[in-house]
Amino acid sequence: MALDITALQTAVANQTTVDASVETLITGMAAQIQTLINASGSTVDPAALQALVDTMTQNNAALQAAVSTNTPAAPASAAVAAAKP
Repeated sequence: MALDITALQTAVANQTTVDASVETLITGMAAQIQTLINASGSTVDPAALQALVDTMTQNNAALQAAVSTNTPAAPASAAVAAAKP
């Protein structure tokens, strides 16, 4: 009897899309900061730069919270196996 793995394939595709979106977000934010620095002639508006840094910090915190919330704890046997050299 063959198993229907369509739902699993869809979930993996969705995760790949989310991962790519996060990578784009982080790269885009870094590019915005670099553009600001380049356009300012090394006289960056501290408030504008801080606003970008604050946004990145908030986005990263939200992402970390989502990953932590949705990641099950490793079984005790896996933790012991991982600790062995």
